[in-house]
Amino acid sequence: MERDDLIEYSLHTHHSEEQGVAIRKKIWFVTALLTALTAVEVFLGSYIHQSDAAWPYVKWAFIIMTLFKAGYIVMVFMHLGDEKKTLRYVVLVPYILFLLYLIFIALWEALAVGEAWSTYGV
Repeated sequence: MERDDLIEYSLHTHHSEEQGVAIRKKIWFVTALLTALTAVEVFLGSYIHQSDAAWPYVKWAFIIMTLFKAGYIVMVFMHLGDEKKTLRYVVLVPYILFLLYLIFIALWEALAVGEAWSTYGV
């Protein structure tokens, strides 16, 4: 018995071979870019320790790379990059502001905890 509620999307792809090549090239580019950024993050996290002088820069690098990856994923996989510029701003600006707020709160609380520990000699 054949189900009639399933839609076969592969039968409805109407693009030429050149468009298919361009789509596959874009997929490979996105995969390579996200893999490279992840490899850089893993390398930094593996070889630079918290006791090193470069650790504050590594933390900021993690934050910047993570925000870039998240924005890029939203633009590509959620097709926000294909929308009008105003819609992109309506979606991305509150997201970026919220993330900056979360980063601010995390850093502010970390400083407060560090001061409290130094006050009590811990």
